[in-house]
Amino acid sequence: QVQLVESGGGLVQAGGSLRLSCAASGSIFSINAMGWYRQAPGKQRELVAAITSGGLTNYADSVRGRFTISRDNAKNTVYLQMNSLKPEDTAVYYCSARGPKGYWGQGTQVTVSS
Repeated sequence: QVQLVESGGGLVQAGGSLRLSCAASGSIFSINAMGWYRQAPGKQRELVAAITSGGLTNYADSVRGRFTISRDNAKNTVYLQMNSLKPEDTAVYYCSARGPKGYWGQGTQVTVSS
């Protein structure tokens, strides 16, 4: 089993920045990729960014150039640096980990005011 704990969400004005953190524990050796998803009210959950164990990254078109995903293997933590935030970035952000199984964090709310 893998446990994921997110932190760093909050309320920010448009144009501002936030950094989300996701700390993994448990059977972390089984993880080969981690990512961030988000779900806005009335919408489906969507991929925001992902990073493999080898450091390869992938971003949604809507956030490319504004968000950066990174990982600190020593701390078993993945980060999502979000800059130039827009009201449409408002959502619950979920950390995910993938290996033989998939795992989700509890989610953290990000609200961007206009």
